[in-house]
Order: sequence, then structure tokens, then C-alpha cells
Amino acid sequence: MVPNVSYLHERDHKRELRLESAKEGTQIAQSQYDDAKRNLEFTLRGAFVNALQAKAQLDLAKAELDYYDHIVQISRDRLNAGDIAQIDFDRIELQRVQYESALQSATVNLRTAKIQLLQLLNDRTPVEQFDLSGTFDFSAELKPLEELRQTALASRPDLQAAMQTIQQAETNHKLAEANGSTDPTFAGWYTYNASNNNPNGIQTVGASVSIPIRIFDRNQGEKLRTQIDIDRSRQSSDAAKAQVFSDVDSAYAQVNSNIELLKPYKEKYTAQATRVRDTITYSYQHGGASLMDFLNAQSDYRTVQQAYLQLIGAYLISAAQLNLAVGQEVIQ
Repeated sequence: MVPNVSYLHERDHKRELRLESAKEGTQIAQSQYDDAKRNLEFTLRGAFVNALQAKAQLDLAKAELDYYDHIVQISRDRLNAGDIAQIDFDRIELQRVQYESALQSATVNLRTAKIQLLQLLNDRTPVEQFDLSGTFDFSAELKPLEELRQTALASRPDLQAAMQTIQQAETNHKLAEANGSTDPTFAGWYTYNASNNNPNGIQTVGASVSIPIRIFDRNQGEKLRTQIDIDRSRQSSDAAKAQVFSDVDSAYAQVNSNIELLKPYKEKYTAQATRVRDTITYSYQHGGASLMDFLNAQSDYRTVQQAYLQLIGAYLISAAQLNLAVGQEVIQ
């Protein structure tokens, strides 16, 4: 029976450095997970905005068709009363097909947008039973660009991962330096030998210390590799920081541009288009405007309303892009 105990004494904090490197690797993985989540949320938000826009366009198409059906009915009454010619009524009625087509297209677009949203949500709800609601509008308030830049530097998980990679590379370099040192092994044993001729040597206790002699193994290659990793990680971090500024600046410019385009629509153009349409329609019904003026007013109204909805959709997408660039919700 020879029980023995040995202990490897690791010098220069090798165990602590391995633990620290593992913890930093876990932090990097968490930051990368947060970054993947950030990008997935942007994709989901874009699908939600597309569905909201399709729903708004469907509501507009229904309202326009109802309005135009009212005009057709009034024109039919005028035709029966001999107030307008048959050819004029036919031209008015033929225009209805555009509104029907717009309604069908809007219905299909909304259904397609719902299907895409359900797919991203991994939801098995039948599309006929699925509905969504949300604010389809814009806000003219926008935080200063410099404030958004600083928020992005503190919030972007991809930048945090790049910074954490530098810390891990520095820790790995320290570990490579420590691994170049020699670790002694301390051992002790106990021996019981009843067949020993020496009556005083039946039980013995011993101890030893072994130190490897490392002449050509100083871990030079790993030291150099980890030093290169530090430089590479720092360069990647600088590139990530530059990308953050580029993303924030581009998204900010797009949001600001959409706001500037939307302001006159909300303050003036949509109301003007409605007023012109109603005025020309009333005038045409009382003989004060030509049929061409009436049809042009209808077309202009549709163009303005569609452009307004498209701009709001573009604003919401660019706002989501700015939230993505900053790394947190800066525009609700």
C-alpha cells in the first residue's frame, strides 16, 4: 500500500487568468446574442410597419371607393334627369374600376404583410383571424445628433462585444506569458511494507519537489499570437466605432429628411387636396366645372393621400433604423 498526494503549483496566476478569460468569453457571447436580437427586432419592426401601412392604404381605398360610389349615384340621378350626357356618365362610371383595383391590391398587400409578420412571430394564427393595431403617424421631435451618438457608443452590443474582445485578448496574452513559466509539483507519500527485513523500515513517509526544466519551451509562439490578437482586436474595435457613427449619422439624416417632407403634407397638402376635390366635385355637380377638372381633382387627391401614407411608412422604417443604429429605443 503506497498512498500518495501530489499538487501542481501554477505560478503567475494561471488559474485566475484562465477563469477571467472564460468569463470575458461569456460576456462576448452575451453581447453577440444581444446584437443578434437587436437586428431581429429591426426586421420584425419593419414587417409590422409594412402591415400598418398596408392597413392604412386599405382603409384609404375603402373610403375612396365609398366616396366615388356616392359620386356615381349622384351622376346617375343627373343622367336620369337629363342634366348630363350619357358619355359623361360612362366616363365617370369607368373610372370606378381604378378604385376597385386599388381596393383589391390593398387587400392582397395587407394579407401578404400579415403572413410575413406571422412568420417572423412564429405564430400559427390563421391570417383571417389575425389583426394588428398601432399608431401610423410621425413625430417631429428628434433628439440632437451628438446625444444619439453618445447613446450609441454606450448601448450598441456589437461595439461592446468588440471592446470586450480587446479585454479578452489582453487577458489571453497575460496567460500566454504566465504559461511560459515553470510550475513545480509537490508530492508526499506513505509506504507500509511488512516484508521489509528492516524492522524500523516497515512504515515510511516521503516528500518530493519536481521542477521541469524548460530550455526551448518558453511559449514564444503563443505570446506573439496573442499580442497580434490584441492589435487586431483594437483595430476591429476602431472599425466598429466608426461604423456606429456612420449608422447613426445616416439614419438620423433619413429620419430628419422624412420629417421635413411630412410636415407640409400634414399641415397643408392633405387638407388642400381634400378641399380641392370637394370643391371641384361640388362645382361639377352644379355645372361650374368640366368633367376633366372633376377627374383630375379625384386623381390629385388619391396621389397626395398615397404619397402621405408612403412617407409615413418611410419615416417609421427610418425611425426603426435609427433605433437599430443607436441600440435602444430613441423614437417610440
